[in-house]
Amino acid sequence: MLTFKSKWFMFDRVYIKQVWMRMLKQVIEILQICLQISDCSDWDEHTQLLGAIAEFDSMAVVTVITQLEESFGLCIDDDEISAEIFETVGQLTTFVQARC
Repeated sequence: MLTFKSKWFMFDRVYIKQVWMRMLKQVIEILQICLQISDCSDWDEHTQLLGAIAEFDSMAVVTVITQLEESFGLCIDDDEISAEIFETVGQLTTFVQARC
């Protein structure tokens, strides 16, 4: 039998996942614009970025960071940035979510 507490926990997990999925969609849109890629419809959280997309060079990283800061109202310090953040779309989304 589900208690109120367990129902709330399940609702909370579903809500958090929905918020994360909306943020994932926004991050993909930002990447599409910054990298000038015409079709990202098959992108998901597992899509590889660094080393997998030719357009994703060091200048593109700066452009993406700037756009993320503007879109989400963030201030990302240089020491917060590492290559691991840009390995996949999901890792980048998780990084952004943690700072919102």
